[in-house]
Amino acid sequence: MANSLHAHADPPMNENLGRNSPENDVLVAGATSLIGRFLLSRARAAGLRSLALSRRGGEVRADLTQGQALAEVLPPIRRMTSLAPIWLLPAALPVLADKGLERLVAFSSTSRFTKAASPVPEERAVADKLAKAEDEVITFCTQRGIAWTLLRPTLIYAEGEDQNVSRLARLIRRFGVLPLSGDGQGRRQPVHADDLAAAALAALETPAAFNRAYDLPGGETLTYKEMCQRIFEALGRSPRILSAPPAVWSAAFALAKPLLPGATAAMGARMAEDLVFDAEPAKRDFGYAPRDFRPKFPPFP
Repeated sequence: MANSLHAHADPPMNENLGRNSPENDVLVAGATSLIGRFLLSRARAAGLRSLALSRRGGEVRADLTQGQALAEVLPPIRRMTSLAPIWLLPAALPVLADKGLERLVAFSSTSRFTKAASPVPEERAVADKLAKAEDEVITFCTQRGIAWTLLRPTLIYAEGEDQNVSRLARLIRRFGVLPLSGDGQGRRQPVHADDLAAAALAALETPAAFNRAYDLPGGETLTYKEMCQRIFEALGRSPRILSAPPAVWSAAFALAKPLLPGATAAMGARMAEDLVFDAEPAKRDFGYAPRDFRPKFPPFP
C-alpha cells in the first residue's frame, strides 16, 4: 500500500533517549556499515555512550561469529543495536547474554519477502538466510528474556555510498542515459540510512517496540521510473530513460554485467514488481518519520 507523503524533517527522537537509564552504554555491532556512521553520530548527540564493534575497527574489533574471541574483548553490555547481516548474530547471542544483554535492536531486510521467489538461486538463499536468522534471534531472545526488535528496511541509500540508488547515479554520470526493463512501473520506497539510524535508536528506548518486528520503508512511494527520474534531477540532469522490452534488456545486461558488480538479471524483472511495505506500525509505536526521496549527491569520484 502507498504511504502518504512527508516533508523532510529529522526523525523525532524519544525525548528521554539516553537519559531514562542509569547505564547509557549501547553496543553498535556493524559500526562501519552504511547505517553505522549515522547511528554513532545520533547516539553521541543523544548522550548515549556508544561502543563501536566491527571486524574492520572500532572500540571493539571482533567478529560476531567467533564466540570465544568475542567474549575475551567484549565488556559487560546491557543494550545493543546490530547493523551487521542478521545471519551473523545468532552465533554471538550466547556471549552477549552472558555479558548481560537485556535489549536488542537488530536489522534484517524486506528482502526476506521480496527475494523468496527469485529466479536467481543466490537471491533465494539470501531470503532463506534472513528468515532463518530472524527465527533464531527471536527464539533465543525469548528463551533468555532479552527484549528484541527486528527492523526490516526496504531499498537503503546514502548518497554516494550505497549500492542501490548510488549505483544508478554512477551509471547516469557515466553514460548519461538509463535503460529500464519494460516501463518501470513497479513501486519502490527508498529509505535513507540516516532515517534508519534514528529509527533504531528510537525503538531501542520504546517499550511499545519490544518483541516486535517492523518493516521500514521510505517516506514516499513512487514507481521505479519515477525514482530514476529523481536521481537524474538530483544530478542536475534532464531525465533520459530508455524503456526496453524485457528480453532486450536482459540481453544487454548480459553484455554489461562486468560493469555492474553485484547486479543480477532478476533486477530487471523486479522493475515491474511492487515492492511496497507498511510503515504505519513503526510510526505508531516509535515515531518513525522517514523523509521523501529527494537525494542530494556529493561529487562522485
